[in-house]
Amino acid sequence: MNWKLTNDKTWDSLEKQFSWIADMQHILQHESHHAEGNVAIHTQMVLEELIHSSYYQSQDAEAQEILWCAALMHDIEKRSTSVDEGDGVISAKGHARKGEYTTRTIFYRDIPTPFHIREQIASLVRFHGLPLWLMEKTEPAKKVLEVSLRVDTRHLKALAEADARGRICNDLPSLLESLEFFEIFCKEQACWGTTKEFATPHARFHYFNTPNSYVDYTPFEQFKCEVIMLSGLPGMGKDHYLQSINKELPVVSLDDIRRKHKISPTDKSGNGWVVQTAKEEARGYLRKGQNFVWNATNITRQMRSQLIDLFTDYGARVKIIYIEKPYTTWKIQNKNREYMLPENVLDRMLGKLEIPQLTEAHEVEYLVSG
Repeated sequence: MNWKLTNDKTWDSLEKQFSWIADMQHILQHESHHAEGNVAIHTQMVLEELIHSSYYQSQDAEAQEILWCAALMHDIEKRSTSVDEGDGVISAKGHARKGEYTTRTIFYRDIPTPFHIREQIASLVRFHGLPLWLMEKTEPAKKVLEVSLRVDTRHLKALAEADARGRICNDLPSLLESLEFFEIFCKEQACWGTTKEFATPHARFHYFNTPNSYVDYTPFEQFKCEVIMLSGLPGMGKDHYLQSINKELPVVSLDDIRRKHKISPTDKSGNGWVVQTAKEEARGYLRKGQNFVWNATNITRQMRSQLIDLFTDYGARVKIIYIEKPYTTWKIQNKNREYMLPENVLDRMLGKLEIPQLTEAHEVEYLVSG
């Protein structure tokens, strides 16, 4: 059975079903770029453009639902980022990035959605403006190759075209020209509707994590050890997973250090010391070339990248294992934990969750149940 957000997709019904859609009618937009009016009007126009496009009509039911949901939600966080600067100028900086987090939360917590569908929709929301502004990026080729590992670039162009056509503005011809250039550029980079093939996982990792790197360079591999980095919200079952793997593998655990020294999770200065202590323990294993596990939440890319830089500086191969259970299961598991966290803390962390991507490590494995 194909997943659907809802069977009744009339706008009146959508506003009644979802408060975040009802909010759209109260969000004004930049008059020069959106003379049609508020976000609700724009979103309806985008949906109309999308469903009548030949690309959308050529897709299967699942792809159509993914595209339709992304179009519905692409400006969902203009509600929290819009700033009236006067004279009809309204900015909404960061709305796409924040929209990704909100989309992920809704499709995890409120509307249980298969992981691969949820993440495609969230990625389309995050990058819906990229085809229009790609060449303003510092390294456009690297950016488009990175995005192609998360979402079909053909879907991305279709969404961006519906976004461009679903508005009243004076610069539509230049927007459409940018979209055609986006397609040409993706084809040149071998990522139009596909992902770039790298010679090895290390070649991929090196390219995305080394400034001014060459896309077809294959670095020599001589890893001194492997670090398994666990990633997942508190209570997802990381400790339980550890019981299923090599028991002799050392584990650097922030929770264990925190509990041993009776440091509260809310103690910021104390937790800074915990992280430094854990890093020093990790350095001991890295110097010896000893495989080990880093066990912590690691729910943001920034958290992970700082650690991965440390591990790779010592010549380690890094594998991220992301663990996720359905929302209701997660909440039950948290209640049954010896060290339960308040639900408001969990939900706040959920709103910051960034799923690990293939660009971040040599290998990424997703252990997602439900």
